[in-house]
Amino acid sequence: MKNSIFSWRGAVAGLAGGLLLIANASADEACGLCVKQIVTNSELATCFLEQYDQIAKSSSGAVVVDLSNCASRGVVEALPSPNKGAAEPDVQFMISRLQLECLKKKLEAPGIVLDPSAIIDLDSCQ
Repeated sequence: MKNSIFSWRGAVAGLAGGLLLIANASADEACGLCVKQIVTNSELATCFLEQYDQIAKSSSGAVVVDLSNCASRGVVEALPSPNKGAAEPDVQFMISRLQLECLKKKLEAPGIVLDPSAIIDLDSCQ
């Protein structure tokens, strides 16, 4: 019975390792898990731009962006008006290197309106 458990664990570990290798190898070609758009606001955009150099240091083709430490804590935001439903901002997402640079450029564009929230299209960045 113990042998079957160890062989099962080995098979799962091997499969997971193989999937990671495939994901890293094909990340330059096309990022299947990368988002095509994000929803952000001025607070998260500012935080992203402040952390850009650190985020860009990743050596992989796909970059995980985690802005969960940027969201304001303890502040109760106003409810959206019934006529205008603001989308909930994305605080964690995966994007390609090309999308990372493109997102930075889009967020730095003069006159961009980010509040209460804005949808940033990354599909055109590919």
